[in-house]
Amino acid sequence: MIKISSDNKKNGLSYKDAGVDIDAGEALVDAIKPLAKSTDRPGVAGSLGGFGGLFDLKAAGYENPILIAATDGVGTKLKIAHDVGIHHTVGIDLVAMCVNDLVVQGGEPLFFLDYFATGKLDTEAAASVVEGIAEGCKQSGSALIGGETAEMPGMYAPGDYDLAGFSVGAAERGKLLPSNDIDVHDVVLGLASNGLHSNGFSLVRKVVEVEGLKFDDPAPFDAERSLGEALLDPTRIYVKSCLAAIKTDNVKALAHITGGGLIENIPRILTDGLGVDLYAKSWDLPPVFPWLAKAGGIAPHEMARTFNCGIGMVIIASPDHAADIQKILQDHGETATPIGEVVERSEGESVVVHDIAEAWKV
Repeated sequence: MIKISSDNKKNGLSYKDAGVDIDAGEALVDAIKPLAKSTDRPGVAGSLGGFGGLFDLKAAGYENPILIAATDGVGTKLKIAHDVGIHHTVGIDLVAMCVNDLVVQGGEPLFFLDYFATGKLDTEAAASVVEGIAEGCKQSGSALIGGETAEMPGMYAPGDYDLAGFSVGAAERGKLLPSNDIDVHDVVLGLASNGLHSNGFSLVRKVVEVEGLKFDDPAPFDAERSLGEALLDPTRIYVKSCLAAIKTDNVKALAHITGGGLIENIPRILTDGLGVDLYAKSWDLPPVFPWLAKAGGIAPHEMARTFNCGIGMVIIASPDHAADIQKILQDHGETATPIGEVVERSEGESVVVHDIAEAWKV
């Protein structure tokens, strides 16, 4: 409870006395306006600072579009960003988690909005987050057209903040994915991840705790960097490479491998009676995953249903077109590899990872 002295009663309280600094908020808006402007693209029809962002679908080149929307956050990876004092990479994560979900439905991300909530606004940290958001928007071809910064004293511990992102995209009517013609023997292509991306960090932080490590210690799996720096590698954004593949009209489905890992995400694009066989020996496991498995005593199956395990995106195509799509992805900078095939499966788990124990020895 705030006790008001007789002088305060006379002079009155301000919003700043209650813990909300309007001037800091305005300073942040001024700092991020150039960042937002740098993400402009065809279709943007307004400027940052209004009550809402404007976007013109016709100016973006669409004739008969279906809108697609996605929202997500960064999760407890933010705790590491706070502890280490590195904030721009989680801004990239925020965009990636939304736009990668959007492109799997065949949509082109068009614009992005962010929500930044904190107890007391640290303008420098918040501007660094937005710098990362702007970078993520540029990587995905999205325009940053608005957002909200909420300063809420008492809701968050000092220095803590939370993020939410909102992405809207479009596809021409009739072009949405997955298609309805996924069939047995279709090829599953895997696109390499940057590491952990933004999922499973509650378990990651538990492993770090059990190992008695600090985030400024050398990373056990990367001697060149601290543990905190290595864990904050941003989520890879697959939008431009996947859109190039989608334009061939030969992509049947995509799955973004997020929380739930390979085991839980791939079934979201399969129809009844179909499953997928993956072959763990067909792709490289980034070093962070064997370290986690060994340090935490995490079973291979648990790894595959918690983490992306080196595959951040999956694409399904017919055997006739898989090689061409693989080349397009590689030409756009992806490490793309055939990692499995579609099979008939009506019982048990839809996704089976073969040779998992042997391939992922720790």
